[in-house]
Amino acid sequence: MVDHTQITKSISLEQYGIENAKVQYQLSPEELHKITIEKGQGLESSTGALAVNTGEFTGRSPKDRFIVKDDITKDRIWWGNINIPFDSDKFDKLYNKVVAYLSNKEVFVRESYVCADENYKLNIRVINELPWSNMFAYNMFLRPTEEELKGFSPEWLIVNAPGFMAIPEEDGTRQHNFAILDFTKKIALIGGTGYTGEIKKGIFSALNFILPVFKNTLPMHCSANVGENEDTAIFFGLSGTGKTTLSADPQRRLIGDDEHGWTNENTIFNFEGGCYAKVIDLSSEKEPDIFNAIKPGAILENVIMNDAGEVDFEDTSITQNTRVSYPIEHIENIQVPSIGKNPKNIFFLTADAFGVLPPISKLTPGQAAYHFISGYTA
Repeated sequence: MVDHTQITKSISLEQYGIENAKVQYQLSPEELHKITIEKGQGLESSTGALAVNTGEFTGRSPKDRFIVKDDITKDRIWWGNINIPFDSDKFDKLYNKVVAYLSNKEVFVRESYVCADENYKLNIRVINELPWSNMFAYNMFLRPTEEELKGFSPEWLIVNAPGFMAIPEEDGTRQHNFAILDFTKKIALIGGTGYTGEIKKGIFSALNFILPVFKNTLPMHCSANVGENEDTAIFFGLSGTGKTTLSADPQRRLIGDDEHGWTNENTIFNFEGGCYAKVIDLSSEKEPDIFNAIKPGAILENVIMNDAGEVDFEDTSITQNTRVSYPIEHIENIQVPSIGKNPKNIFFLTADAFGVLPPISKLTPGQAAYHFISGYTA
């Protein structure tokens, strides 16, 4: 069962520089669904899911992702076009602008954590400008119990302000949108984009640094499931290669669909508490688990619906990257907790548009190392 616990108190955000805000703290997904519709920011589908439009951005913007270059990161990160350095003073000034923008507004705050294995757990506080962004955080991150919330102490902060537009020549960004990680202050600062995937990938990027550097654990962009004989399978692949689809197997228990850690204790664990599935050409026949997960609590992104709220999953007029997020409990057959043993089978998935690879190949250790490093997809 999904824990719909609501804490009926508010909190002050002045410690973060956000003043006089109307703080909606730890609202249930049902309340956030209702508020989103009341504000005209979303519609309800025929199956009871919330449908939203993420606006200008319907996907992540990797060229606008930055990492603050400081004493922690300067000698440990492979700087370049992927990991773009950002000045610490510029970050502080931009952060101050964002929190000033959020001051005197209604904001939505949620306590969450990542990493299903207690030994690697990382507590997160999420501050969102929009109610459906906060509902996304509820769906995708792990949800503390009422008991865990009593002594909850956030280690990382996500500040998410889609309506704030940076001024590149003043703020040091490439354009008006940005996603910046500061490992000293432990802040993920996101602005100028409503695409919710930036929230999820911001923390994934943080874990990609924290886990190998400080926890001797391999972070993996993969899905994972486990069979009746406790045989774990993991599916590596870039976006759109089939991780979510192939791991949602009714005959096997789902560990997770996208982000996992592999420990030196010979276990793997899910980072997240939900799934973020592509829904282009979705059908109940081909992908029944995902299709049936689109119910109250799920959030559809950038889909086209008719007047009856029925979704046309073949319509890509907004984007090909139509998505749905939902708590992992929307899948019937799941592993609880989301932890598995050492993988028995490892799959590398690729959308090979050039047709140069055979449909399936068994790899030698050397070939496996090569294809893991290359991460090829078309």
